[in-house]
Amino acid sequence: MSNPEQELIQTYFAPLAGDGAAGLMDDAATWVPAEGMETVLSTDTLVAGVHFIGDEPADLIARKALRVNFSDLVAKGAAPCGYLLNLGLSTEQDHEWLKSFSYGLAEDQAEFGCKLLGGDTVSTPGPLVLSVTAIGEVPAGKVVRRGTAKVGDVLYVTGTIGDSAIGLEVLKERCKTVDDSYLIDRYRLPRPRIECLGLIREFASAAMDVSDGLIGDLEQLVAASGVGAKVNCDLVPFSEAVKSLSVLDDQVIIRALTGGDDYEILFSVPYKRADAFEAACSNEVHHIGEIVDGNQVAVCNTAGEQIEFPSKSWSHFS
Repeated sequence: MSNPEQELIQTYFAPLAGDGAAGLMDDAATWVPAEGMETVLSTDTLVAGVHFIGDEPADLIARKALRVNFSDLVAKGAAPCGYLLNLGLSTEQDHEWLKSFSYGLAEDQAEFGCKLLGGDTVSTPGPLVLSVTAIGEVPAGKVVRRGTAKVGDVLYVTGTIGDSAIGLEVLKERCKTVDDSYLIDRYRLPRPRIECLGLIREFASAAMDVSDGLIGDLEQLVAASGVGAKVNCDLVPFSEAVKSLSVLDDQVIIRALTGGDDYEILFSVPYKRADAFEAACSNEVHHIGEIVDGNQVAVCNTAGEQIEFPSKSWSHFS
């Protein structure tokens, strides 16, 4: 007797399976970390209409699902090695959609050097739901936590902030910039900062990825560390596309700093190591502030004027 679920798995996902996955024909996979390495696990769930619009090409949906998890791994100093995938599929996801989706997975498996190890597929009367559990490896004792920042540490962030949030505004036809396609791409396809793994492992005292907005995520980092932070918004890196908005006023800055989906890495470096770090890092890493006493995040401009935020991060429950 044919089994539609098994036919789907064997057609689209078994070709992506790695060692330990048993060809996706067993109930569980095995994973053995390399000698001298520790395993790091991260999981994220994405819902159509909440975490992405839902009408994106299937291959981009697949790649975003992987990359938001890989970003979490990078913030821990871990390189992605494998993943588990759970899919809640509706009748809208036909064979052509699944073919494109599996192609997107294959593209990023090749780019990031990881394999599918297992998962589950179910049908749902609601929107598309997908959940990825990513598996990474980091040298033993080198995991970077978010709760280990110290007063005096220097704050840095990779890349540029706000591109994805403004890209979503462009998609919703709420604004236009000099490079709308760049911002839309930044929203649809995050870029895990794999190239920063060495720097994070060697220099970072604390780190996390920026998924729910720079300021809100920084608040989580300082709360875990029992410290405060001061950010100079004039130092926060914005792309030329974001800066091209007619007026880069407080409202635009607030949206960029709190909109989420950046998937850049926010991290602190001990003050005594900051010079060595800056000598080793690329132009895509930017100093934005410092860790200070207290338990608050203060955001000011170079003139010392403080910016107030009605909400400091994007919420899954708003």
